[in-house]
Amino acid sequence: MIRLENVPTIPVPFNEDGPLRTELYPYGVDYEKQLVENTVLSKPLQLPGTVLRLPMVYGEGDSSNRLYKYVKRMLDNRNAVILDDLYANWRGTRGHVENVAHAIALAATNEVAKNRIYNVGEEVSLSEKEWVQLIAKVMKWDGKVHSIPRSDLPEQLIYSLLDLRQDWVVDTSCIRNELNYSELVSIEEAVSRTVDWEENNPPKELHPKDFPRFDYESEDLVLTKIV
Repeated sequence: MIRLENVPTIPVPFNEDGPLRTELYPYGVDYEKQLVENTVLSKPLQLPGTVLRLPMVYGEGDSSNRLYKYVKRMLDNRNAVILDDLYANWRGTRGHVENVAHAIALAATNEVAKNRIYNVGEEVSLSEKEWVQLIAKVMKWDGKVHSIPRSDLPEQLIYSLLDLRQDWVVDTSCIRNELNYSELVSIEEAVSRTVDWEENNPPKELHPKDFPRFDYESEDLVLTKIV
């Protein structure tokens, strides 16, 4: 999604055997999961290991407050959420913290998981627009989620940090079939719990990479042109 390599868009969902990026340290010199995976699986006979590739984890205690950007808009009685069209249609795999913890516990206690790699995440990956609509349903918010062409939006309302032509959807059938994994918490219950937590634990500010930022003035200017 950050396009460090000049490769074509890859069909989704990704399974565990798909090609990995060749450029290391995309987020800085202190963060490289591939090297950790290699180390964990380097001595399968002497020290068996298991790798879990986790999704975007949300839920109670989320230090990134992933849902807050939408929860606050709905609490503020905004009548609309604006997404640029690429962001609105982008799909990424998510997982509630309790369900992800359940997957980790299964892998840690099952002999079948030795020296295996598993994708973890919800079975259905919602688009960003569908995700906002689910939050709205849980909060009983009756506003509208607008998907607007980038050409009709000011720069500050366009999500330019990532290359959103590439969806990030993973195939989670392996852990479901081999370890009999399934979610303990339904997605609606997971979002409901998270909304309650976000409302009672607002961050001082959004995570630097989170989007959309709070710019109600720019949003209102756009809304005057489409209502």
